[in-house]
Amino acid sequence: MKPSVSPIYTGELNGTPLGDLRLAASDFGLVAVEWADSQPAFDSYLQRLKRPIESNTKRIAPYAKELREYLNCKRTAFTIPIDWSGFTPFQCEALQAVFRIPCGETRTYIDIAREINRPNAYRAVGAANAMNPMPLVIPCHRVIGTDGKLHGYGGGEGLPTKEWLLRLEGAVMA
Repeated sequence: MKPSVSPIYTGELNGTPLGDLRLAASDFGLVAVEWADSQPAFDSYLQRLKRPIESNTKRIAPYAKELREYLNCKRTAFTIPIDWSGFTPFQCEALQAVFRIPCGETRTYIDIAREINRPNAYRAVGAANAMNPMPLVIPCHRVIGTDGKLHGYGGGEGLPTKEWLLRLEGAVMA
């Protein structure tokens, strides 16, 4: 008998200050967050995980609750579990370092590369950030260029969304 594979549960978080979001989680934690207008990218990412997909509002509720609290300035750190199993070892290292950046603070790509003891891997850190399937929760918006400027953000409206998130957190902007 073939062992069953646990599904990916999906749900929605609508009406946030940044618009409607789509969420996905496994039995181990959050798997993805995406803006509703990027539904095809969300669906494509979930299909690559090669697991059954099941709409389940109840399973998504704790993730939606913490995201809503964050976007309404009622939370500065996430306590929800994250499913790190879909990442390469390097992506996991880099994105876990990004996850540890405190609310209201920023780091550069070089800072992250140094933190994970790979000081020359700042471009690879940038690539890992660009592929982050859980923006907002893994706060890639807190990673800036060495020039102190905002560079690249794929979520929402791009750089204006990144700037909005940093202002929400009270980050000092150059």
